[in-house]
Amino acid sequence: MGSVAQSPQLSPVERADVVVVGAGPGGAAAAANLADRGHDVVLIEKDRFPRDKVCGDGLTPRVVKELLDLGLTDEAHGRVDGWATQKGLRIHGGPTVMELPWPQLDDWPGWGATATRKVFDETIARHAAARGARLVEGVSVTGPLWRDGSESRVSGVSWRDGDGNEGRVLAPVVVAADGAGGPLAKHLGSARRPNRPMAVAARTYYRSPRANDDWISSFLDLTDGQGELLSGYGWVFPLDDGTINVGLGLLSTSREFGKVSYKKLLESWADGIADDFATTEANRTERIRSGPIPMGFNRTPLHQRGVLLVGDSGGMVNPFNGEGISYAMEAAALAADVIDGAMTTRRTSDLDRYDQLLRQRWGGYYTLGKVFSELVGNPTVMHICTQYGMPYRPLMHLVFKLMAHLTDRDPSDAKDVMINTLQRLAPAA
Repeated sequence: MGSVAQSPQLSPVERADVVVVGAGPGGAAAAANLADRGHDVVLIEKDRFPRDKVCGDGLTPRVVKELLDLGLTDEAHGRVDGWATQKGLRIHGGPTVMELPWPQLDDWPGWGATATRKVFDETIARHAAARGARLVEGVSVTGPLWRDGSESRVSGVSWRDGDGNEGRVLAPVVVAADGAGGPLAKHLGSARRPNRPMAVAARTYYRSPRANDDWISSFLDLTDGQGELLSGYGWVFPLDDGTINVGLGLLSTSREFGKVSYKKLLESWADGIADDFATTEANRTERIRSGPIPMGFNRTPLHQRGVLLVGDSGGMVNPFNGEGISYAMEAAALAADVIDGAMTTRRTSDLDRYDQLLRQRWGGYYTLGKVFSELVGNPTVMHICTQYGMPYRPLMHLVFKLMAHLTDRDPSDAKDVMINTLQRLAPAA
């Protein structure tokens, strides 16, 4: 990927149909989908590729579907360097270890994948550029621009690059995919919802003989090297480069949230699994990094005044499992559909459908996830659940489908019917 031509530069004043801020999976997917529909799109990324992001690097079947929809078939099947595929999830809970294959469904692929965010994000961004989006790297968006001096309607964004150059991109629609700490939602006054769960994730990489594993591993209760119970949940995801991504997440509902050293917590847990995964300090290849995980639509509204929030900027992370890539990419595809329709009708009010449709699609599920996060924030509760629930495989199949958000829309399977009914009945707050 390093051989790709250098990113184009912005003129002091640029015009476009849409400007997308942030070239992570959500922003890049939005740009690719909009460019496919013939729109002139400027995609602005503050860093230069390849660049990292704190993440587990795991790609669920929901992500695989988005890759296939974008035409990235070889990547989705692990036929490209840097990409690997897995059969399913190996769950560790209490004394039980259980392997659960990804569900075989009509609506979703039957496999998952892994790729580092350095590889994954650049792949999607370069793909958007190949589709016709104007990808610009190393440029920071400093805020929204407003039509006619009022703040009733966006007219683009202002920017600054590393050399101190400044300018504007004028566009009637802005997609804000600039992450949990991005400036656009704050400039708009989009409120962070205190009743929505947050988490902090910490992760690092180790050389390991388990890097060729066909399964990703999830740990529902964590213990350190002395067998003491720790708060949070953990993962080990095998990668194509001979390393494993090892990390843990701590929910805001936990009593230790914000009061512990995530680095020390991860080191303690990694020491406890070193016999199985070779997670010793000698094998660690990178420093431990941590970052926030905003969950369950923690910023709203998702559209206002011509700005659509995508991905972490709107808190589109699954509260059950901390996965956000698929939701960012699915929201990006929906945003492209809604924007394309609004440009056809020339009714800017049509953009409000984006917020409405997303809440209909995921609102009930995220509400269920909020309840779940409140329960499992207590490590003792989580330990009891895993001790007594894990041995029953039919129950774990149901829990797996629920936590991974993998059901058919028109199901014949009773588990899918139950999960879909729960989502439909839960209030989409």
